[in-house]
Amino acid sequence: MLTISNFALYSAFIIMLVALVPFSLAVKSKHKDKYNKIAIIMTSIAFVLQIVYFITRWIVAGHAPVSNLYEFVSFFGIMIIGGFLLFNMIYNTPVLGLFAIPIALLVIGYASMFSRDVSPLVPSLQSHWLAIHVITVSISYGVLSISAVAGLIYIIKTTEPSIRNKEFFGIEMIMWFIVTVIAFILITITMKGIIQYEDLYLYTDKNDQTQVAEYHLPAITVFDSSVPVNDLGDNQYEQIDGNQGFIKLPPFINAQKVNTVIWSIFGGTLLYGLIRLFVRKPLFMLVKPWTRNVNIELMDEIGYRSVIIGYPLFALGGLLFAAIWAQEAWSRFWGWDPKETWAFITFMFYTVFLHLRLNKGFDGKKSAWLAVIGMLVILFNLIAVNLIIAGLHSYA
Repeated sequence: MLTISNFALYSAFIIMLVALVPFSLAVKSKHKDKYNKIAIIMTSIAFVLQIVYFITRWIVAGHAPVSNLYEFVSFFGIMIIGGFLLFNMIYNTPVLGLFAIPIALLVIGYASMFSRDVSPLVPSLQSHWLAIHVITVSISYGVLSISAVAGLIYIIKTTEPSIRNKEFFGIEMIMWFIVTVIAFILITITMKGIIQYEDLYLYTDKNDQTQVAEYHLPAITVFDSSVPVNDLGDNQYEQIDGNQGFIKLPPFINAQKVNTVIWSIFGGTLLYGLIRLFVRKPLFMLVKPWTRNVNIELMDEIGYRSVIIGYPLFALGGLLFAAIWAQEAWSRFWGWDPKETWAFITFMFYTVFLHLRLNKGFDGKKSAWLAVIGMLVILFNLIAVNLIIAGLHSYA
């Protein structure tokens, strides 16, 4: 059953990758409707396969497959596809798919870099609220991501490369971030999968428990009390004269994950520079031709409507359902855990977004930038808060 689940997800990935061809032709060709129909059929088949993955993994695990970072981020990517299909039914605009699908593929590719093992739930997660809370949040993330996609298309369409203003540098920073995620995937595949680089460090966590950190990249940051060790088997380790790292971090910060982030930023910056050197123009100019015939008013409307749908969904799943589950699991509705705090920040950001949009005239490019920044807020919550800052919600 798990083999079927994995095969369904991989097949969906390939189908979506191939679907970019008819989406591209639908944007550029005179036969828009023909190619768009093919692209939507392929994307719909891929989405069905992704749901097959989700259901079959649920059956194997015995619980909703959203309990670790691989499962949660994968489902987030799936919901981006679901959000796109929803808005395509309403607006029928292939350019949205041409930009949404690569982002969803990147999210699912990022998820695949983490452990795919099916493991039993820790006691605090053994609740029906796991499915209710996390699935609702993931759906809201997927819908809100469509707002960012529409905003990104709007910004690329309206930004002139000849004017080196803050918008120019802002859109290039977004391109750098995308390249950095790609660099992370390539570095992880190379070092963990091909070279199989591994260093082990024994350290004391924030609960004064002895733990072992597994590094697949040379250590730049390590835990304050860590020492390099060799694994002797049977949970026995011996200290060795290995790499001691350069920066010592307190135990409430995941030094191993910070190390990965540092290497990803370095690799992403290097890859970005090499691409710029090769193409000899800003990276957003590589995709700008695909926005030539875009109706920016339509993108503005899609960006706004997706927030209108995603915002109450996030309030329901990310705050209300989360508070009910927190009361059940930890006997308090709210505790300002890093994840809870950032969920509140995310909610307040979109509250301000709608206030500015409805009462202060923040439409058009201003609204587009707010939508993109909102996506960055979600990604910070997903990556930095989940991985780097130790808390009750930290994923393994």
